[in-house]
Amino acid sequence: MTDTPSTNQPHLQRSLKPRHLNMIAIGGSIGTGLFVASGATVATAGPGGALLAYALIGVMVYFLMTSLGEMAAHMPVSGSFSTYGSRFVDEGFGFAQGWNYWYNWAVTIAAELVAAQLIMSFWLPEVPGIYWSALFLGLMFLLNFVSVKGFGESEFWFALIKVVAVVVFIGIGLATILGIMGGIESPGFSNFTTGDAPFVGGLQAMVGVAMIAGFSFQGTELIGIAAGESENPRKNIPIAIRQVFWRILMFYILAIFVIGMLIPYTDPSLLQNDASDISVSPFTLLFERAGFAAAASVMNAVILTAILSAGNSGMYASTRMLYNLAKQGKAPRLFASLSASGVPRNALYATTLVGALCFFTSIVGDSTLYTWLLNTSGMCGFIAWLGIAVSHYRFRKGYLAQGGRLEDLPYRAKLFPFGPLFAFSLCLVITLGQNYQAFIAHEIDWAGLIATYISLPLFLAIWFGYRLKNGSRLVAYREMDVRPTDE
Repeated sequence: MTDTPSTNQPHLQRSLKPRHLNMIAIGGSIGTGLFVASGATVATAGPGGALLAYALIGVMVYFLMTSLGEMAAHMPVSGSFSTYGSRFVDEGFGFAQGWNYWYNWAVTIAAELVAAQLIMSFWLPEVPGIYWSALFLGLMFLLNFVSVKGFGESEFWFALIKVVAVVVFIGIGLATILGIMGGIESPGFSNFTTGDAPFVGGLQAMVGVAMIAGFSFQGTELIGIAAGESENPRKNIPIAIRQVFWRILMFYILAIFVIGMLIPYTDPSLLQNDASDISVSPFTLLFERAGFAAAASVMNAVILTAILSAGNSGMYASTRMLYNLAKQGKAPRLFASLSASGVPRNALYATTLVGALCFFTSIVGDSTLYTWLLNTSGMCGFIAWLGIAVSHYRFRKGYLAQGGRLEDLPYRAKLFPFGPLFAFSLCLVITLGQNYQAFIAHEIDWAGLIATYISLPLFLAIWFGYRLKNGSRLVAYREMDVRPTDE
């Protein structure tokens, strides 16, 4: 049944507790990028190069998180980036940001469904993969259909499984490095001095690893989307921002350190980062060497959890963004309706349908179309990050121009304006350099370039198209609506 708007339409339910917020952000950023692709980063740039790249991107994400935290604590709305972009930059900018982010996660849902097929084939290769995709799509839909609390609880447990796996991995790794793990000889720092280590491949390798690190950290911004449905956001958002970032950074930095210390960057297993082969995960390699015979099966289960978590978060984020766009009149009004339990189900139906349609392009023979969709969505997360940095810079300027006091903000980002300017600059370099290899090749791969960068001109076309049609303009600092709001 379709929900219809009414004058007595319920509001979004503020049911997400601090523990939900913490795990939503952690769950959104810990996935196959850490469990599988982390080995390739060490192999590409060496243990020192990988550590430096992740630390640099970690600093960038820290500033992005504090920028988002300042705005989300002051103005906790489910639309987050779209709303901030509209109020602090330009209506057209917010419009483009909203549709960009919705598309990003809607297509990501399809990608996770394909990945889930590969994981399940590890155990049950005779079962057609489409059955698993249909099952998991239905599960993601149901977890988001009932209530926001259902989503929050499921994401909490999904993320907890991943966190436990990472903590155990780091614990075993540090014990091995210190020589207190029975049955495994500690290599000491020998792997940091093997061959060209600790830095391998020079600047070109560092840039490549920095891009992988950037993709790995994507998902931390989900806390901004969830702000509109969290309990006491002015208190809990700042707490979550402070705790979540350092936990995520610790997980990544310590995990990369353990991999670099215990597995030589020349190990051929590290060069493989195919999510369909769990045996090449550095996590699996270490567990097996520690005598854990069932390592492959356990890591398979953990990675499946990571995939379901990413799809679950994607369903939530894209649904809330579509709802917010409709609420602001930037999408059909039917998507602005809420169920009695405060869930935007019409927006959920549309997002589920698009995710399913994108997935079907990968199984009906049009794999090229699917690859293009996936490649274009890869850029969208960085565009959202760029939008956060720009919006925060202008928000703070507008807030002060209208006589606002920094001490009245529930959370204040440190090192302004350096923070958002640094984050914007580094994020822009990563965005423009995502397929830099194509420019230095003997023959330019135009199809690959278009697939990688099409999101940028498309975003600009949507932004300026909106401006031309609706006459929007850059919002002056003294005209901004910087009043604290509460959905």
